[in-house]
Amino acid sequence: MKNLPQLLSIFLLVFSSAYSQQEKGIIGTNNWLNSWTEFSPSQIEYGEATEILTGNISTDTKLLKKNTYMLLGDVFVTNNATLTIEPGTVIIGDFKTKGSLIITKGATIIADGLVTDPIIFTSNRSVKKAGDWGGIILLGDAPINKFGSGSSINHNFKAASYDNISYGGENIESNSGILRYVRIEYAGKKMKDGSNFNALLLAGVGSQTILENIMVSFSSGNSFDVFGGQVNLSRLVSYKSNKIDYNFNFGTQCNIYNSLAVRSSYVSSPDGSRTMHVASYGDEKEEVDFSKKGTSVIATNLTLINASDNLRSEIKLGLVREAIYISEYASLDMSKSVISGFNPAVLLENKIKINNENLDRVKFTEMYFNNCNGNIFTEYNNNNEDLENWYGNSSFFNVYSKGLDSETFIDIRDSKRPDFRLRINKIIASNSD
Repeated sequence: MKNLPQLLSIFLLVFSSAYSQQEKGIIGTNNWLNSWTEFSPSQIEYGEATEILTGNISTDTKLLKKNTYMLLGDVFVTNNATLTIEPGTVIIGDFKTKGSLIITKGATIIADGLVTDPIIFTSNRSVKKAGDWGGIILLGDAPINKFGSGSSINHNFKAASYDNISYGGENIESNSGILRYVRIEYAGKKMKDGSNFNALLLAGVGSQTILENIMVSFSSGNSFDVFGGQVNLSRLVSYKSNKIDYNFNFGTQCNIYNSLAVRSSYVSSPDGSRTMHVASYGDEKEEVDFSKKGTSVIATNLTLINASDNLRSEIKLGLVREAIYISEYASLDMSKSVISGFNPAVLLENKIKINNENLDRVKFTEMYFNNCNGNIFTEYNNNNEDLENWYGNSSFFNVYSKGLDSETFIDIRDSKRPDFRLRINKIIASNSD
C-alpha cells in the first residue's frame, strides 16, 4: 500500500494530460452548433413582413421580436445612430429590390441574439435560393493597407453619399457593435458588373466589435469578407456557400477561432470557390501601400470540410478545388485545425518563392489533413517535395489521414443537429470553449 499514493499521482498526471490537450478542429465539451443554427432553412416559414425598413436610419432605432421586418432596397444606418435588434427578430431581404443593410462608419448595430433565440436575416421568397437578397455590411475606421488609409465599397448603391460607403482610418479599436447568435440565409445578390454581394462584409472593422456565433448559409457570394481592420472572430459557420467561405484582404489583422466551413461540390462556383483566401491586395495592387501591414490571419481550431460521398469522382469532374489559397505578401498561421476532402488542402500563389522568409509567413502546426488529394502545393507546380518535407517535419506535429467522413467526424449526416467535431477513437477529448 505504500505505492498507492505514487500510483494515484501517476494516474492523475496521465489522465489530466490526456484531457488538457485540445482537440483538433472545432472544439467544445458540448456541440455548440445546437439550438441556434439551422442546416435546412428552406423548410422554415418565417411569415410575411409587418414592418418595412427603407432608405436611411439616422436616429437610434430598435427592432422588436414581435414584428417581422423587410429590407426594401439598400438600407443605411447613418449619422452615428445605433440599430438595436431584439433576440428572435426576423429580418427578410426583399427579392425584387435586393434588400441589404449597411452600417456606415460611426454607426453601430447591436444584434445580440441568444443561443435559444437567434436573430435571423433571410429571403422573402416562398422558394428560397442563394442570392435572393443583398447582405449585411459593417464599415468601420480601423486601418487598411491602401494609400490614404481609406477606401469605399462599390456595390452600385443608388443615392449613396461617399460618407455612407467609405471605410478605413486609424482606430484599431473601432467599434461597429455586436453580431452574436445571428443567422444570414440566402444572401449574395448579383450586381450589374457580374460580381456578387457577400453575405457579411466587414470593412475597416475594429477590435471592439463583437463577432461571435454567426452562421451564413447558402450565400451566392462569399460568406464572410474581411477588408482590413483588426477583428476577432469566434464560432462562425459557413454552410454551402457558392464562393469563398472566409475571405481576408487589404491588410486584415485577424484572429479566427473555433469556426467551421462546410462545402458541397455541387453548390460551389467553378470560379474561385474555396474555404479560405488570404491576400493583401486584389486587382487594385497600385492602390496598396506596401509599407503598411499586409494581411495576417491567425486561425486556431478550424474545421474545413468538403462533405462528399464520392470524392474521387468529383475530383475527376473538376468539382473540387483547394481548401486554402494564400497570395504573396500575406500571412497565415494555422494550428489545431482539420482540412478534409479537398484537391489539394493548400495552394500557394506561384509568386511566392519557397524560402525561409516566406515559409515563416505560412505556418501549419498540429494540423489534421484528411482525405485530401495532396496537401500543400505551389500553384501550377505538381512537385511539392520541398513543401512536404518542410511541413511534414515532426516538429510541426501535423497528421495525415485518409479516413471516411463517418470515421473522422462524430455525426455530419444528422440534418437537424450535425456534429462536426473530430472523432478520436470514438472518444471526444476536449476542453470547454
